Amino acid sequence: MNKQLLAKYEARADIIKSMAHPTRLMLVDLLSKREHCVCELTAKIGVDISTISKHLSILKNAGIVSDDKRGLMVFYSLKAPCVLNFLGCIEKVLRATAKEHIALSGQ
Repeated sequence: MNKQLLAKYEARADIIKSMAHPTRLMLVDLLSKREHCVCELTAKIGVDISTISKHLSILKNAGIVSDDKRGLMVFYSLKAPCVLNFLGCIEKVLRATAKEHIALSGQ
């Protein structure tokens, strides 16, 4: 595989890895509905502000979310709503897998 093609796949993997945590998936879900300040996200997810900030930083570095500082508050929004298509695909895989398990256990 040539270096350019490898770099392309590594970049894709980095974006997927950035979402590979339950808290980050919850953040993407919440931000898909509307923008939130860090304090709101902390309250909704139930973890401390430093943990939320670290997760948001990972998503921001991957280009998935963006931030907007307003005075002392920072608001985050979903920058790449196309990731929701990927998450929808994951839901379809989960449903199909569940159906297969049900069918196998019913035999």
